[in-house]
Amino acid sequence: MDNKLAIIYLGVFVGLLTFTLVSVLRQIWKTQRVERNFSKLRNKLSKEKGTAQEYYELASIYADKKLYSQAISLFQKAIKAAEAEGEGEDSISIIYNGLGYAYFAQEQYDLAIRQYKEALKYQPNYVVAMNNLGHAYERKKLNSSALEMYENVLKLEPNNKIAKRRCESLRRLVSV
Repeated sequence: MDNKLAIIYLGVFVGLLTFTLVSVLRQIWKTQRVERNFSKLRNKLSKEKGTAQEYYELASIYADKKLYSQAISLFQKAIKAAEAEGEGEDSISIIYNGLGYAYFAQEQYDLAIRQYKEALKYQPNYVVAMNNLGHAYERKKLNSSALEMYENVLKLEPNNKIAKRRCESLRRLVSV
């Protein structure tokens, strides 16, 4: 009986160690891939003009690293490149949304709101930008505007968890 219990404990322990090892190795591989891409893009864009996609990718990496000033500059370059390249409205709206995120992260809510609205000009049904705009409105204490934005999200995606949760909370605040 004691041997069976020890074998079970040992099996669980080995299973947990294996799971942890695989998780750590995956994270290391992912980090190395991102760092290689970061280095490659940074080197290329410091030497020559890049594409909208390259500026966007590098800006996103900077934003993930919480280096928002650099990200903002690169998102702006991505927008200029996208317009020059004749990129589609979907691509440009995604870049504006990223720029809004970088401003939001720096608590520059007015600038974030402007970028999210710009993203929605290019792609009016862009749910991510609508949710982000609602969140920025909330931070500015513009609760009725935030509620309206989340309700618009729910018209497009009735099961959107973020919009549902925020609407419930804001309805209590707005109705008071």
